[in-house]
Amino acid sequence: MYVCNKTSNRGIPRLGDPTLGLKSIASANTLGDLGLVKSKRIMVTGAAGFLGSHLTDALLAAGHEVLGVDNFCTGSMANLKHLEREERFELLEQDIVKAFDPGPVDYVFNFASPASPPDYLRLGVETLLVGSAGTINTLEIARKYGAGYLHASTSECYGDPLVHPQVETYWGHVNPIGPRSVYDESKRFAEAAVTAYQRYHGVNTHMVRIFNTYGPRLAANDGRVISNFMMQALRGESLTMYGDGSQTRSFCYVSDLIEGIVRLSKTDYHAPVNIGNPVEWTILECAKEVVAVTGSKVDIRFEPLPQDDPTRRRPDISLAKSLLGWEPKIFLREGLQKSLEYFKECVEAEQLATTA
Repeated sequence: MYVCNKTSNRGIPRLGDPTLGLKSIASANTLGDLGLVKSKRIMVTGAAGFLGSHLTDALLAAGHEVLGVDNFCTGSMANLKHLEREERFELLEQDIVKAFDPGPVDYVFNFASPASPPDYLRLGVETLLVGSAGTINTLEIARKYGAGYLHASTSECYGDPLVHPQVETYWGHVNPIGPRSVYDESKRFAEAAVTAYQRYHGVNTHMVRIFNTYGPRLAANDGRVISNFMMQALRGESLTMYGDGSQTRSFCYVSDLIEGIVRLSKTDYHAPVNIGNPVEWTILECAKEVVAVTGSKVDIRFEPLPQDDPTRRRPDISLAKSLLGWEPKIFLREGLQKSLEYFKECVEAEQLATTA
């Protein structure tokens, strides 16, 4: 792995932070047939994030060169530590809100953005900027070099939906000025920008609306359901339940999600596509699954539901099935078991840090 601060220099080899990291769970076998005719130079923004790092692994496994771009606002070098000796991976520390030129690329995957509630509530203006200026800047790169483009959008575009399950043609039910609006509206603007670059400039764009995803490298303390419950259960703490636990989510294991995204990137389809697991769980049911997998004996502490928190969330994946031949293979109990060792390591790292 090479780290550089300017696109004109490859820089020098640099080791990742000596913090928690896992080898890739992605492989050609788990992700399906990712082989392409020839190796491509692909840019992944947000490469040090949870999803960006797994996508990077999948692209490298398929034989490509990857330029990872991240400003480490929320990403972690630990997610890329296993690539420190990978010659086909280059890392550029760069805020995509500022215009930059990475040189010729064949494809751009735009995954840069704070994505968890604590992060985007802490970094509200930054979240709006990365969804607007950052998206435009990466679209300009794709336009300049004739590159394909895939934007990581979100089920948050549907807000607190009045249509269930959510289909891609549903316009959503979003509070444009609520606390969550910095994330929701940045992603909705980004979809408009991506569509405009396809419509007016002919850029070969794609958009994936990502539903709740989990697995190794999910930030341990990022406030999302799975990470919250897994960490609390393994610490022996009460599980924090917002509301009465009847609100629902659909949880997709990360390798399933990445497979769907890679398949989408090879199509000529330009409108948004839902990628997620259509099996719907109440948050209370999810908590019980976590307790079963961890073997913990903990109780549940109920707290008020945050403002504008969606009460139901489930993707209609009919389009993904017909267009991509894709549907998830790993369901919640198995995915939690696959994630257990990672979260155990996170708890051990916490304990070591407090005693050091």
